[in-house]
Amino acid sequence: SSGINAEYGGVPYDIVQEMDELNDDFPDTDVVLVIGANDTVNSAAEDDPNSIIAGMPVLRVWKAEQTIVMKRSLGVGYAAVDNPVFFKPNTSMYLGDAKKQCESLLEGLKRHYGE
Repeated sequence: SSGINAEYGGVPYDIVQEMDELNDDFPDTDVVLVIGANDTVNSAAEDDPNSIIAGMPVLRVWKAEQTIVMKRSLGVGYAAVDNPVFFKPNTSMYLGDAKKQCESLLEGLKRHYGE
């Protein structure tokens, strides 16, 4: 559940939103940063009726203007299903150790914005 993940990540529970609340926002979102997720952001759940994850609730991150996915590799998730989101024109893959990449991204933003 998102509450459990938020608790482990040190995220205050009162700012955690339900999946349907977030999905309504993605078409109006400039950038989505996905860290380490695979099946929970897999468009095959909605677009491929023959997929083993068909009908599974997912975060529709592919509806944002730009999606950046941080993962160790392009490997499949728990369901062992390829993720078409990784190959959409509005998706950029940022492969490697997510913690190091987040730190690098933060440093780049600080340099760019002068903090």
